[in-house]
Amino acid sequence: MKPFSEASERNRAPILTVLKRIFANTRTVLEIGAGTGQHAAYFAAALPHLVWQASDVAEHLAGIREWIADPAPIELDVDKPWPDVQADAVYSANTSHIMSWPQVERMFAGIEKMAPAVLAIYGPFNYNGRHTSESNARFDAMLRSRDPASGLRDFERIVELAARHGLLLAEDNAMPANNRLLVFRKATP
Repeated sequence: MKPFSEASERNRAPILTVLKRIFANTRTVLEIGAGTGQHAAYFAAALPHLVWQASDVAEHLAGIREWIADPAPIELDVDKPWPDVQADAVYSANTSHIMSWPQVERMFAGIEKMAPAVLAIYGPFNYNGRHTSESNARFDAMLRSRDPASGLRDFERIVELAARHGLLLAEDNAMPANNRLLVFRKATP
């Protein structure tokens, strides 16, 4: 059965509005943590000038293939050596809060080695160490009850981590349901 996420269906259009603008001059995007594959299918169809390379851990690849076959999704696990992928942009949705902080750090280290011009990260974030809504507080508590190493990340720590890996915050876009779409650009020497 084809995997499906109601949240992916709800959030794809607002995300696409930003991606059309920030990926206008992009040719290849690596999606880290493609999940069900719904975003990959939708964004690839809506942005035909791009090659949209979906990736995820091995156990999700079969489901992603139900949504998109060309190019075939690839395995990318931040705890393993990264595949050799050439992409001038990276997109990741709803990943940093389901990983441990050391895994988030490894994700940014892997992204730095690719040296993309643009990085877009979607999801809920805390600001100044605080939840931005009651629903985000409940979501964070649920995540931490399942895995104490996961949970909503602080916006400021993500921005600092990105800067350590050569990516500077360019945009902080408000999205529906108390989510954000953070856009980083490669720092110029």
